Amino acid sequence: MRELTYYVAVSLDGRISGPGDDYSAFPVEGDHIEMIKSEYRDTLPTVGLQMLGLTADGSRFDTTLMGWNTYAAGLEHTRDPYPHTRQYVFSRTRGPDDVPGGITLTDEDPVDVVRRLKKEEGTGIWLCGGGLLASALVDEIDRLVLKVNPIVLQEGTPLFAAPYAPHTFRLERSTPYRSGVMVNEYVRA
Repeated sequence: MRELTYYVAVSLDGRISGPGDDYSAFPVEGDHIEMIKSEYRDTLPTVGLQMLGLTADGSRFDTTLMGWNTYAAGLEHTRDPYPHTRQYVFSRTRGPDDVPGGITLTDEDPVDVVRRLKKEEGTGIWLCGGGLLASALVDEIDRLVLKVNPIVLQEGTPLFAAPYAPHTFRLERSTPYRSGVMVNEYVRA
């Protein structure tokens, strides 16, 4: 069965973006970027892959899940961020004209979608964000990969945006980088 991985950058205080879905505080340079290019290339948008002269091969992820705000945060750069994966954007307020043809826009229950995707053939399913979608899928997340950045944002989108409800994960690996980023990998306990 395929795994759902919530792979995301996060601040020391648990924010995946600043106010207004601002991601600019997260570093885009440093030795942790080499790890992303080699191990998580499938999570780089096509614009970034082209600038780096790289291609994604789908070996880690072949499906990407995003809430509307996560998708919309990249609209100034592209309307089709990860065409090398099957992309699902979850929204209850947007219509088919808001996304290009290669993206599935859905208002279906995310749990139902993920359970169906997990039964299909393929590589991993990447939960790209955001906090509301992650909260809806917390019981379906098999793996957390958190790129913990050495910054405190104080405001913005939390890693999980839901009421108190403990869920336990076990640390599988932690890798520090000279950039100050720590990549922590957890599996469901």
